[in-house]
Amino acid sequence: MKELPNPTFAFAPPTFPKGLFRRSQAASPIILAPTPAPSPKPERGALVVTWAKHADEVRAAQRLRFNVFANEMGARLDTTQPGLDIDLFDNYCEHLLVRDEATQEVVGTYRLLTPVQARRVGSTYSDLEFDLTRLRGLRERMVELGRSCVHPDYRHGGVIMALWGALAEFMVRNQLDTMIGCASIPMLHNGIMSGDVAASIWSQLKETHLAPIELHVRPRLPLPVERLDCTLAVEPPALIKGYLRLGAKVLGAPAWDPDFNTADLPMMMRINELPLRYRKHFLGV
Repeated sequence: MKELPNPTFAFAPPTFPKGLFRRSQAASPIILAPTPAPSPKPERGALVVTWAKHADEVRAAQRLRFNVFANEMGARLDTTQPGLDIDLFDNYCEHLLVRDEATQEVVGTYRLLTPVQARRVGSTYSDLEFDLTRLRGLRERMVELGRSCVHPDYRHGGVIMALWGALAEFMVRNQLDTMIGCASIPMLHNGIMSGDVAASIWSQLKETHLAPIELHVRPRLPLPVERLDCTLAVEPPALIKGYLRLGAKVLGAPAWDPDFNTADLPMMMRINELPLRYRKHFLGV
């Protein structure tokens, strides 16, 4: 079995008390006769964060990604193995996993492309969607985040908080200070394919969370926002709202990703711009 490289500086994976992030059963629907009672679900355990060390662990993350992106969101994935989301960057990335300790199922994942590995592969994924020329001075300390997804049964905040805690520790231990990535906005709205939601979110965020002009990037396939309705009263997806709470900035207008049926916003987070309460929460400082 092929082993994958460990993160540059290993760290003890955080664990959480058993049952801390267990979903509430209070909101379960009432089952009326003659509908048979559902099979009992396995008890959930603690959430444990680890780095993938072997190919089979990466495959578990790729299987989760396929289920979320292709089966749930309808993305058209050009994959070499059925049921797995695989691309050329995977072999160069560190893969961060969140497992349910009771079932050992991977329920959340991120992948990280470090500066060294970005040079080896020749670019970042974001370079394929945006002209990142203005970020060239940051690349030596810049990590790309990507392929973030969470199992639908665990979308309650605990998994994302666990991932972000591990990400922050990784950045500090490896003396890296900048994170970039493409944050996706689904194009499907009320059952109709439309870019109006993405255009409206971009219209809001460029007024409140736009990075300085010297950090702006340009989409290679721009979403035609000038031809879309940008006046909808909509909120950003939960992940983007989470990034914004962490002090993230939007680097420019969205790109259109036809394969994933999304509009992608280029975003940046910097460790020294984390709000104080999150620095204390994730870093203890």
